[in-house]
Amino acid sequence: MGKLKIKVCGMRNLDNIELLSKLPIDYMGLIFYEQSKRFVDQTVLLDNIDLGSIQRVGVFVDASLDDIKSKIRLYQLNAVQLHGVESPAFCQDLKSQNIQIIKAFGIDKNFNWEQLKDYQDDVDFFLFDTKTENHGGSGITFDWNILKNYTLQTPYFLSGGLTIDNIASAAKLDDLRLFGLDINSKFETEPGIKNIKLIEQALNIIQ
Repeated sequence: MGKLKIKVCGMRNLDNIELLSKLPIDYMGLIFYEQSKRFVDQTVLLDNIDLGSIQRVGVFVDASLDDIKSKIRLYQLNAVQLHGVESPAFCQDLKSQNIQIIKAFGIDKNFNWEQLKDYQDDVDFFLFDTKTENHGGSGITFDWNILKNYTLQTPYFLSGGLTIDNIASAAKLDDLRLFGLDINSKFETEPGIKNIKLIEQALNIIQ
């Protein structure tokens, strides 16, 4: 699959976003789920920040199509990440917006991998996170051995409790379908504020 992509999720502070934009990352996530501690309200507009080649990802949980489409326009999103019970048809509708679709699933030992087959034609990537009640951002890692049960060819992001201590192991997972690593809570000084130096360290580890 080539060099692993790096996605930094849960950004919400403009100064912090500007600092992050100077790093060689590939995707930046903005969370539009109101119950998240990293929720982005409409005062956080990116018009004056040059993100270069960094892809903007909007993260949603069971939002309406109209709401997602309005955020695509307002924030010039390149990708949408869906963390709810959105259907394959819902994903297909959004794909018509000419953006990448990332469908997230919370993983545990009882996860039903068969359900992914219905989505494989309507998404660009899966994202495998630790199963929690809060739709991600838990800082908890799941057992990566469970990924051996994944049989499809759709590439995926690995999320859930990635830290400076385990990111090297994540990057070395022997799976050509592993497209990128998604980092969030373990690289923060507080919810929504990333430790830029720690992210730089992580990038140096996995390059």
